[in-house]
Amino acid sequence: MNPAARWLFAAALVASTAACVTINIYFPAAAAEKAADRIIDEVWQLREGAGSAPVTPPAAGGTK
Repeated sequence: MNPAARWLFAAALVASTAACVTINIYFPAAAAEKAADRIIDEVWQLREGAGSAPVTPPAAGGTK
């Protein structure tokens, strides 16, 4: 095998090995559940606040 072919084979081997690497990120279940509960509470507070806001009617004699 000539030197150029060896370098090409080595580069292909390194590239294919690097392509198979997987990064796993661990999210603690308790922390994720706590964050989800907080987001849900915030959304419900926004909806409750929007529903209780007084609605002002449009001004009479507006332009068309």
